[in-house]
Amino acid sequence: MTTITKRLLAALLAGAFATAATVSVAQAQTTAEPTHADKKAAKKQAEADKDANLAQAKADKKKTESQSKANEAAADANLKNAKKAD
Repeated sequence: MTTITKRLLAALLAGAFATAATVSVAQAQTTAEPTHADKKAAKKQAEADKDANLAQAKADKKKTESQSKANEAAADANLKNAKKAD
């Protein structure tokens, strides 16, 4: 092998090792135990999600009740019109 080929091969191997080391460090950082701040943030997020779900349920209930009243009014109007038609 020529000197240039040896240098290229050495650079290629060095790059491969550097990439492998970087991936190894990145994986080690992502699999670490969650910190106190992470746990606290997750708890706050869970509370916010619970509050949002509760608010959505209340809004859905109110909407259902309003639709029910509107349907009842429409049924009453239809009944009144049917009686007038006779």
